[in-house]
Amino acid sequence: MLNKYARAFFTRVLTPFAAFLIRRGVSPDTVTLIGTAGVMAGALVFYPQGEFFWGTVVITLFVFSDLVDGNMARQLGRTSRWGAFLDSTLDRVADGAIFGGFALWYAGGGDDLVLCAVSIFCLASGQVVSYTKARGESIGLPVAVNGLVERAERLVISLVAAGLAGLHAFGVPGIQVLLPIALWLVAAGSLITLIQRVVTVRRESAEAEAAERENTDNASQGREAAK
Repeated sequence: MLNKYARAFFTRVLTPFAAFLIRRGVSPDTVTLIGTAGVMAGALVFYPQGEFFWGTVVITLFVFSDLVDGNMARQLGRTSRWGAFLDSTLDRVADGAIFGGFALWYAGGGDDLVLCAVSIFCLASGQVVSYTKARGESIGLPVAVNGLVERAERLVISLVAAGLAGLHAFGVPGIQVLLPIALWLVAAGSLITLIQRVVTVRRESAEAEAAERENTDNASQGREAAK
C-alpha cells in the first residue's frame, strides 16, 4: 500500500540526487551495495546495544538507496535483470539485518525472549512473503495481490517505532513500549499478508490449470472433428 504512493513521491524527490551521482560517475550497483552496507551497520552495530535512535538515523540515511539506484538506472537507460536481481537480493539482506538487530537486543540487554522470538518471526515471515510472490511469478502466475503489510510497511512501522523508542535514552518516559507494539503489528500483518498471497497463488494456480485443461480438451475436439 505504501509502495504505491510513497515510492512515486520519493522517486520525484530523489531524482536530482540520483542525477548528481550519475554526473560524479557513481554506478547504480555501487549505490545498492553502499546502501545495504550502511543499513546493516546501523542495525547490527547500534540495535543490539539498545541504541535505537541513532541506529534508526543511520539506517534512514541509507535505506533510500533502494530508490536512488533504480532511479539512476532509469536515467541511464541501463535497467537490467542483473540490477533487479542484485537490488532484490540485498533488500532481503538489509531486512534481515534490521530484525536480526532487534532479536539480538532482546536476546541480550533487552532480556525478553518472547520479543526476541517475535523479531525472528518478523525476519522470517518478511523473507517468505517476498518469496511467495517471486516464486508464484516464476511459475507463470500474476500473483495479483499486494497484501496488508509489504516491505515498505514493515520498514516504516519498525523504523519509526524504533526511532521513537530510542528517545527513551534522552529522558522521554514510557515511549520504549512503541517498539514491542510495532513488532507485534508487523508479525501479525506479515502473517496475514502471507496467507493472502498463498490463497491468491492457490486460486490462480487452479484457474490456470483449468484453462489449460479446457484448451487441451478443445484442441482434442478440434482434431476429432477434422478426421
